[in-house]
Amino acid sequence: MSIDNLSTNYNPVNIEQKWYKIWEQQGHFKPQSNPAIIDKQNAFSIALPPPNVTGSLHMGHGFNNTIMDTLTRYHRMKGYNTLWQPGTDHAGIATQMVVERQLGQQGLSRHDLGREKFIDKIWAWKEQSGNNITRQIRRLGSSVDWSRERFTMDDGLSQAVKEVFVRLYDEGLIYRGKRLVNWD
Repeated sequence: MSIDNLSTNYNPVNIEQKWYKIWEQQGHFKPQSNPAIIDKQNAFSIALPPPNVTGSLHMGHGFNNTIMDTLTRYHRMKGYNTLWQPGTDHAGIATQMVVERQLGQQGLSRHDLGREKFIDKIWAWKEQSGNNITRQIRRLGSSVDWSRERFTMDDGLSQAVKEVFVRLYDEGLIYRGKRLVNWD
């Protein structure tokens, strides 16, 4: 290709999506799994603070992902066995409100559906909104290990949360009572 054929404008669509897909397929974002290579002293991991599946990412998510991606790539370049764990959060109350609004537009409520069918609607919303969010994270170029993606309503995670809450309750560390709550 001669210099005369080079475009004067950078078009990210032609380049970034192609290379991101190749990097993901070739496992460049995965930690090393060979025990002979792994140096436990040089391990680094970040859990992506899971965005809520209530819509799409905002500038704060983009900024946060940029910082985490920079740290993750830096540690990879330093030779650390690096994992950036992706996931999304069901955001119980917020997602319930979104799905209930959708049902309301159809003249229905969650009570009309019953628990199981309402949970099915939540999962359907997660597929739509959660997939949009993961597409956006990919478009940012975030180097997360997508083979390990999790959702807070996944069976294993839900069971782990239940176990921890029961243990904390049994230890008297959480309790039910009328209290003012300051959300942070």
